[in-house]
Amino acid sequence: MLKGFREFILRGNVIDLAVAVVIGAAFTGVVNAIVTNIFNPLIAAIFDASDLDNVAVWTLNGSDIKFGSVLGALIQFLLVAVVVYFVFVLPINHLKKAAFAIKKTPAESLEETKEELPPTETELLIEIRDLLARENAPKA
Repeated sequence: MLKGFREFILRGNVIDLAVAVVIGAAFTGVVNAIVTNIFNPLIAAIFDASDLDNVAVWTLNGSDIKFGSVLGALIQFLLVAVVVYFVFVLPINHLKKAAFAIKKTPAESLEETKEELPPTETELLIEIRDLLARENAPKA
């Protein structure tokens, strides 16, 4: 029983997942700090309110319906998405492309382009013909 548990814990996927959770928590702190300390004050200044919870409040039978709070949550989500994309994803993708860019000769580039193109109808028909011929060939 302990042997199976040890194998489970030492499996690469579990350790990778644990690292991802820890990094994700730290990453969340950075993104929230950017949104909370830079973008939220700008939004509060635009709407002339300390926060959006007190903007567009309707009272119905003694209950407060806070549309501003929902708007604030939507803006917060969009800001987090923008920060994540432009501050982290876009630069990291750019660095990956730059790091893995290998200079290719024109012949290699042409060959790579040919591989990316889908097969033509003629090529597909030839492939089907060859497969049928192999299937119907007498077995030795």
